[in-house]
Amino acid sequence: MFDTITGMIPRDPDFPDRVWRLDVMTRVLEGRLYDVLPYAFADERGAGGEYIPLRRRRPSVRYNLARTVVDDSVSLVFSEGHFPTFDCEDAAARDAMRDIVAESQLNQVMLEALLRGSVGSVAILLRVLHGRVFFSALESRFLTPSWSLEAPDELVSVTERYKVPGRELAVRGYEDIEPSAEYWFMRRWDAEREVWFRPWPVRGAGGPVEDAALSRRHGLGFVPLVWIRNLPGGDALDGGCTFRAAVETMIEIDYQLSQAGRGLKYSSDPTLLIKEPAGMEGTMVKGAGNALIVSEKGDAKLLEIGGTAAQAVIEYVRTLRDLALEGVHGNRASPEKLSAAQSGRAMEMMNQGLLWLADNLRVSYGDGLLRLARMVARASARLPLKALGREVAPIAADTRWALKWPRWNMPAAEDRERDARTLATLRASGQISRLTAVKSIADVYDIADVEAEMTRIAEEAKQ
Repeated sequence: MFDTITGMIPRDPDFPDRVWRLDVMTRVLEGRLYDVLPYAFADERGAGGEYIPLRRRRPSVRYNLARTVVDDSVSLVFSEGHFPTFDCEDAAARDAMRDIVAESQLNQVMLEALLRGSVGSVAILLRVLHGRVFFSALESRFLTPSWSLEAPDELVSVTERYKVPGRELAVRGYEDIEPSAEYWFMRRWDAEREVWFRPWPVRGAGGPVEDAALSRRHGLGFVPLVWIRNLPGGDALDGGCTFRAAVETMIEIDYQLSQAGRGLKYSSDPTLLIKEPAGMEGTMVKGAGNALIVSEKGDAKLLEIGGTAAQAVIEYVRTLRDLALEGVHGNRASPEKLSAAQSGRAMEMMNQGLLWLADNLRVSYGDGLLRLARMVARASARLPLKALGREVAPIAADTRWALKWPRWNMPAAEDRERDARTLATLRASGQISRLTAVKSIADVYDIADVEAEMTRIAEEAKQ
């Protein structure tokens, strides 16, 4: 069924195959996969009375399992309680990065990046405007990166190119635009500039010409984008899709639930079957007040669907859901089976599959965060930066950044008590320092500045 549906999605020969592939996965994620089917699920017969097969009908029930898995993984990696902190040996650099992260809302940007990148890849753009740092997540479908031959992990340029209807360009203020025509839109980032080009017709004469009014020089000395591949697999540009293994099963679930709903509707208003000779003519109305009179050899029955069929569909769908979640490492824990509060370790074991998925995402997107930190450090050497209303001291380009990730699940009271006893024992025996002990519980007790906390502990000890 997946191949049948995707076969109806048009392929644009002006774009590479990856654009169509990412478009299909984006449709799945956003719940628009069935939009290409011409008929609603209730349309069983065409205008001429011909039967419309299910493969040409849009299901009436949409259980977007893909979005559920992606949302669970996004919240587990970059939600408020799971976002990592930047750490290095330089306290001033840590403070500067903390302020930049807070003002630029990097947490929210990474949430969007992980959502957009779940189809295969995403790009994060860095901009410095009037000394302030801004980040934004860019959909990678129409982006084409170019890598250095000497350093394959360094970008030389990134080009964005896609088609735009002329009427949209006219609304944006472009002149000499034919509203009914289609135009190419293009811009390019390199180590020194962000170059915009005048839109030119898709069909007709013309080509890319720089738009001097919109082009600007950023002067950072590097391409201000970070390219992130989602998961292991895929190709050189796009990683593995988070939910690809569950798409076929998700489609089967949608159609099974739609058929079950169709059966329940038929049971509420069953079809009347009259066996000839019935001795009846004209319009027949079903109901208790309208008796059916048939001949001796005639018969009348209501075609109903038994409840066991609907229950069998529900059980089948539950099995399909479990198989799909197992295939994409989704969350299979059932809240109905939780009789009491569970410890953090118990919750981790229950959601082990989802933790594996989130752990892999931490690798790729965590590396993207570290590259963003190094870009900010390089930018601070060329441009004066400020955050939260004050100047930011230049950050050394060779600063060795690390990410401190919080625990997967907030520990219960019993977990915190055991941690306290363990840390006290290790501290008393001299195996760890007090600083290390405070760092290990900083995320649990919301300690943003560990050194400031150490200072307050020392002051209270003196008092």
